[in-house]
Amino acid sequence: QVQLVESGGGLVQAGGSLRLSCVASGANLRISAMNWYRQAPGNQREWVATITGGGSTAYADSVKGRFTISRDNAKETVYLQMNSLKSEDTTVYYCNTNWRGVAYWGQGTQVTVSS
Repeated sequence: QVQLVESGGGLVQAGGSLRLSCVASGANLRISAMNWYRQAPGNQREWVATITGGGSTAYADSVKGRFTISRDNAKETVYLQMNSLKSEDTTVYYCNTNWRGVAYWGQGTQVTVSS
């Protein structure tokens, strides 16, 4: 059973930074692509960033240049470093991976950016 547990959310002023963490367990996730999504109430879940097992990264245009995704395979952890935060980044952030055809999600961590 794959488990994903996010942490690191909180309240920050606009222009500030936060680092989210996602600890993964239950599978050989070192070879799995890991993703961050976010979802505001009433909105569809929005893809934010991806890091492949080989370390390649991709970002949504809305966060490119401000957010950085990384992974520490020894710790089975994926990070999302968020800089220059804006009020529109306020929402719940979710960690995701797809393992053997099944999508797994964490419980989410709330990020609130005050203007």
